Amino acid sequence: MNQSQTSIFKKPVWVVVFALTAAIAWGWAYPLIKLGFAEFEITSYMTGSKILFAGIRFALSGIIILTIARVANRKFTVTHKIDWLYILVFSLMNTALHYAFFYIGLSHSQGARASILNSLGTFMLVLLACLFFKTDKLTLKKIAGCIVGFAGVLALNLGVNGSSSNFTLLGDGMIILNALCSAVAGLMTRGLGRRVDIFVGTGYSLAIGGILLVIPGILMGGTLPNITLYGVVILSLLIAISSLGFTLYNKLISCNPVGKVAIFNSFIPVVGVITSCLCLGEPFYYNYVIAAILSAGGIYIINKSK
Repeated sequence: MNQSQTSIFKKPVWVVVFALTAAIAWGWAYPLIKLGFAEFEITSYMTGSKILFAGIRFALSGIIILTIARVANRKFTVTHKIDWLYILVFSLMNTALHYAFFYIGLSHSQGARASILNSLGTFMLVLLACLFFKTDKLTLKKIAGCIVGFAGVLALNLGVNGSSSNFTLLGDGMIILNALCSAVAGLMTRGLGRRVDIFVGTGYSLAIGGILLVIPGILMGGTLPNITLYGVVILSLLIAISSLGFTLYNKLISCNPVGKVAIFNSFIPVVGVITSCLCLGEPFYYNYVIAAILSAGGIYIINKSK
């Protein structure tokens, strides 16, 4: 069974299918988060409530993954006690600090600027992986792919008013820290897979990271002011997105060159913009098509066979 799983996650066609599935799922999270905030009546100034909302989402996602792992008889054994420290640090980087910085930064930054800066994590990871892993070599093809992919993210924000406003520590600074946490977590994913079953490790990181978000969210006065059935449905969809996205992405990262998988995340903001237009009635602009083409071009360049 494990051999079969390993082989399918290494086959180029399935790498593309699974990586795109994770990226598309995460892209759908953007409008669902906005709809969730509106339904739970969480306003733009309620940072504690946003962090609490995120913590509940990831904690429950982690618990679900661990439950499935237990039913599927996945191996929960952690070889050395020191490995628990690695899992804790990974949980902080992958979930707790990552999303705490994101939600705080989003509360103090314009959406256009945030989407540009948030995408830096993808390109940081592609380039940093070349320094840490022998399977990831820095080539002109990767540099070109990153440039083309990042151009796609920039294209999303062409003509957006106020996108050139001054740098702010609580806004732009937090989003950059979020991108850095995302890149570091990506580098640590392969190490996680060597210490514990990657499926179980993903569950641990989301559950622990989620709890580490719930606690400060409550301490900051966070609440869910209006709980409705529709809100619970939206939260359930976000939990499913986290479970599916992180499970597929972490498995792919653990057994493939990091750069070839990470570059697919450049498609996330494109999907996020398109789904926001469909679900929230936001206006659709021509530059969204350009962004999609450039993001797909960056993915193709990096994954193109020699």
